[in-house]
Amino acid sequence: MAKVPQPDDRPEEPPDTAPSAVTTTRPGVTGSGTGTRSASGSDSRSGTSTSTSTSTDHTTITITATARATGPADAPFAEPDDRHRLTTLQGLAALSLDAMASVAYGPESIVLVLAAAGSHGLGFTLPVTLAIAVLLAVLVASYRQVIAAYPNGGGSYAVAKTHLGRRTALFAAASLLLDYVLNVAVSVTAGVAALTSAFPALYDDRVGICLAVLALITALNLRGIVDSAKAFLVPTAVFVGAILAMVAVGLFRTAPASTAAADGHASVLADNATTIGALLLLKAFAAGCSALTGVEAVANAVPSFRAPAARRAQRTEVALGVLLGVMLIGLSVLIGRFHLQPVEGVTVLAQLADASFGHHAAFYVVQFATMVLLALAANTSFGGLPVLMGLLARDNYLPHVFGLKADRQVHRHGVLALAAVAAALLVFSGGDMNTLVPLFALGVFVGFTVCQIGMVRHWRRERSPRWRGKALLNGVGALLTGVSAVVVTATKFSEGAWLILFALPLLVLAFEAVHRAYARIGTRLGLGRLPEPPRRAPSLVVVPVSHLSRLTGEALNAAVSLGDEVVAVTVTHDTPEDRPATEALRRDWELWNPGVELLELPSATRSLGRPIAACVTGLAARHPGTRITVLIPEAEPAHLWQRLLQNQRGAVVAHAVRRDTDAVICRLRFRLAAPARMW
Repeated sequence: MAKVPQPDDRPEEPPDTAPSAVTTTRPGVTGSGTGTRSASGSDSRSGTSTSTSTSTDHTTITITATARATGPADAPFAEPDDRHRLTTLQGLAALSLDAMASVAYGPESIVLVLAAAGSHGLGFTLPVTLAIAVLLAVLVASYRQVIAAYPNGGGSYAVAKTHLGRRTALFAAASLLLDYVLNVAVSVTAGVAALTSAFPALYDDRVGICLAVLALITALNLRGIVDSAKAFLVPTAVFVGAILAMVAVGLFRTAPASTAAADGHASVLADNATTIGALLLLKAFAAGCSALTGVEAVANAVPSFRAPAARRAQRTEVALGVLLGVMLIGLSVLIGRFHLQPVEGVTVLAQLADASFGHHAAFYVVQFATMVLLALAANTSFGGLPVLMGLLARDNYLPHVFGLKADRQVHRHGVLALAAVAAALLVFSGGDMNTLVPLFALGVFVGFTVCQIGMVRHWRRERSPRWRGKALLNGVGALLTGVSAVVVTATKFSEGAWLILFALPLLVLAFEAVHRAYARIGTRLGLGRLPEPPRRAPSLVVVPVSHLSRLTGEALNAAVSLGDEVVAVTVTHDTPEDRPATEALRRDWELWNPGVELLELPSATRSLGRPIAACVTGLAARHPGTRITVLIPEAEPAHLWQRLLQNQRGAVVAHAVRRDTDAVICRLRFRLAAPARMW
């Protein structure tokens, strides 16, 4: 048995975490990271799959090459089973909860601002709400056009990328990303706050409850957006039905049915009322515009709908706009009708439910439905953000793992990333909604404004029939949302909005850093250029072994089929407890005589992967021009729990060889059948 000298130990290097794949290049594709195809063809459009597998009755061979994919294929979305896509009604439940739930705090935000002007200021609640409803109509009309023009989703990001340039598109994407993440945290904390208000004993456990609610929503979305929509359909219907019934009943009353909810609570009306000026009205308008968050989610997630996806998404957008507008205007009318005044410790919505229904069962139904929907409103982000992250990954601005889709059309990595960041925010804020609210809604106004400006340029370029009126509509919308963004920033800057202004450019810089990295990788791979014709090279297969077994025989059978020359290697340790095993292997190998040389690699330490990698390096130096493959045999037990018993030697060797050499890694898995039961 020949011995190969071991070179000096080199310091350990960090593992190469870049995904590996066998890729091919499509001719005629330019740019970085858009012309790769995964050899595996499974669970991916992005070319980041790491293996190609072929199966026999007992053996699976997994080949991992050192070439790295740099981008998803720029191909149309495949048409999956429609069972995993949304209908119009399911789209309302999955993507509209944020906007629907905003009626619980949108009108209240207006009332609290106008309360500074006393009871006279509250008389402007309806006019301010009507202005918000006009803006809502403009946004709905605009996003219907966005859906038709950009059926692959992306909303503001897609519009800005086409008409306003790359940098503006990245700012729009960053603003939406921040808004979606904050929406999850704010929605969950608001729902749990409603719960702890009803059951004060749970207040100290609010962080744990928030995390439990987040885990539930995440688990449902990992099963697919359709499953989450079905789960949330009933709570959504109960909430919308309760609000509409409350408005209808309240319109027929001339006086409040009950004021029990507000009795004993101090009014927050200002004693020294200020004058009602333009600044106060703008501030009230900006505060009430928090009710518009979530309007863009449908446009971001168009690919999640059943065919015809664009038409269904447009219907969902219109239905959302109508329901939200009716509820906002109806609640504002009731506020004026009942001369409602904001009080400490009781929400405006609770006072309206008390005034319309009385302090009976219907009042508690409204409160409970509001609590549930506020907590579940986070689902809007889980429906929209992973799709947006997938588009950013396709354009090489985020890691391509976010472009992967599971069997149920779920962007699992995007869902998990959103849940992780939201969980960190919940822990950081201590489950306190007031800590997060000042950061909320600013990002979405940036996205609204960018989208509206982009659509103005879209109409000017397209010049379709009546394009001037459409451009004027979008221009007015851009002006209104832009003013709202400025007012929100100015009024909430010292309360924490400065963090958003700081985070936006940081996110854009991160996007561009990822894009530059993919561009460098694409240049190294020669993406967009025809490769040289394939040529055959001599092949040498290295098989690590530690003992003789059926696994060793299967490995050598595969090796002699793959290579022109085969070498078996074993790592030995010159210690009293290891010498008997080394001598036994040498004796058994000579007795077996498989026709394959066994090289002994002495190691002074307990290292396993480094000696084999050094041997491969030496073989490559002695055989220039030879393609070297390291075939690593591994047993695969029949039961999942039994795999915990494996020693992971194969993973250690594969990591060392990939890190230190250019060899192809082939991991042969020998499947162990479950033994037959004896009765």
